[in-house]
Amino acid sequence: MKTTHRNTVIFGSALLLLCLASLLSLRFGSTYLPWSDFWGALFSPAEHAVSATILRAVRLPRLLAGLLAGAGLALSGSLLQRVTDNPLAAPGVLGLNAGAGFFVILTLTCLPAAHLLLPFAAFAGAMLAALLILALSARFGFDRISVMLGGIALSALFGAGISFLSVLDTDALASYTDFSVGGLGYVFLEDLTLPALIIALCFGAALLLSKKLQLFCLGDTLAASLGVNVKRVRLLCLVLAAASAAAAVSFAGLLGYVGLLVPHVTRKLTRGNARGELLLSPIGGAVLLVSADLAGRLLFSPTEVPVGIFTALLGVPFFLILLLGGKRHA
Repeated sequence: MKTTHRNTVIFGSALLLLCLASLLSLRFGSTYLPWSDFWGALFSPAEHAVSATILRAVRLPRLLAGLLAGAGLALSGSLLQRVTDNPLAAPGVLGLNAGAGFFVILTLTCLPAAHLLLPFAAFAGAMLAALLILALSARFGFDRISVMLGGIALSALFGAGISFLSVLDTDALASYTDFSVGGLGYVFLEDLTLPALIIALCFGAALLLSKKLQLFCLGDTLAASLGVNVKRVRLLCLVLAAASAAAAVSFAGLLGYVGLLVPHVTRKLTRGNARGELLLSPIGGAVLLVSADLAGRLLFSPTEVPVGIFTALLGVPFFLILLLGGKRHA
């Protein structure tokens, strides 16, 4: 009973934080809206046309982008950390971000005017990186070490490709910088439909695999002895993690630390329960990204700090705190 009550409090608090962060994200921005205009734009848009346009055309797409990107990256990080049994596994570490970045700068170099293709290039690059990792690790039976090493090697390879292209074409580098930092400022509602569908499907499939993922903490041999097809589940989870991260970076850019830090926190809060972690991580990722985006808009106003820079400013010290805390308990 105590566990049930604790879980109810945790999930209720997380949802409350999500609602609060969403409300504040809609309420505040570069254009000041009094509370009366804000509520009027929500409930009587015809009478508050200007305020309603600001909410509908600018702040709502930005909010939805933050919710989706945070949820997708956090879900991806949870899946990767579960199947590799490595707390440092994340989309950026395993080369998914580097693959997306390489395809984006390659597109900017070859087709400098084709900015509409960049989200598709980012998605294709992240998925290609995932397929290459799977191909490399397949030779070793999809064991967790080969997945990590393959991801690190591909990340270095794509990173070298990005550096090479940036030297060849400085104009492409200038355009690529915005994508590499990550941001939510230029996202439209129509950009989010397909990524939302992909992330939702990945989330549902991950929950279906949660019972089997729970056994991964016992090690591959013991999990297999309990009836888990370790190779197949790891393969499916890697595909889901790659698709979820690829969908997020396709419109939000190369946001770091969300997929690394949020699973740490949610795993502690849920006491290692796989299903609870997979339910809580997307909520936590959404809260973190929406809050970071809001802080980036307000703290240095009128200058806006891209959310990718702000998540790094938050993520590095928090990661060090986690590391030092782990050393004290070691």
